[in-house]
Amino acid sequence: MTSTLALIGKSGSGKTTLTKAFCDIIKKHHPQSSILLVDNDLTCELAGRFGLKTHSTIYGIRSGKHEYKTGIPEGMSKQEFIEWALEDIILNVDENVDLIVSWLVPSKDCRCPITYQMQTALQKLLSGYDFVIFDCEFDLKYLNQLVDFPIDSALIVTNDNIESLHLADEIYEFSKKYATEGQLSVILNKTTSSKTQASLEQIQGQGLDFVGFIENLETYEAILEGAENIYPRLNLPQ
Repeated sequence: MTSTLALIGKSGSGKTTLTKAFCDIIKKHHPQSSILLVDNDLTCELAGRFGLKTHSTIYGIRSGKHEYKTGIPEGMSKQEFIEWALEDIILNVDENVDLIVSWLVPSKDCRCPITYQMQTALQKLLSGYDFVIFDCEFDLKYLNQLVDFPIDSALIVTNDNIESLHLADEIYEFSKKYATEGQLSVILNKTTSSKTQASLEQIQGQGLDFVGFIENLETYEAILEGAENIYPRLNLPQ
């Protein structure tokens, strides 16, 4: 059964760095498990965190603009073609870790056949991994437009200031119907332990679940340590 983690929040909040950190943590705790990273952010920066470049996206398949690495096999149905095409654009990041980039996604109101076929193909793809981590564009609504798939833990990544905390409340309202009940939480990022008390009171006053904070540290190793402290509070295999 696939376990899923989604990181949501405004651009610049640190979602992509934390996506990499939680990937590394899951690799440490479950070295034999397969992991798929899904870049659902319009900036498409996740591959760069691993020193990779890609111009191949799910949107490219949908729009017919993707250039395939090999010749297209003959005799496939449209559904089989889409499933094959998704496999073609997957990047191998590390042993047991793959990455796929979505870029633009259609509205849920789109009734064209490829929308249903892509949903079906993506659901099948995700189900083939032990863990899937989504680096999302703002909230879970945009992810749901890409693929309707159960979310076990969704983390709103927010910075430690009044404006960002109010925005986190809006993101929660937009996202709550797409997450498993009780598994939508808040991480304070780029903060310090001395600053968090007032923010924690505001978060709790907004009725949000707070799972921890990441200090404003310069090294990735320190950020990774902060994420490691949060991991036990997530609805994921430990």
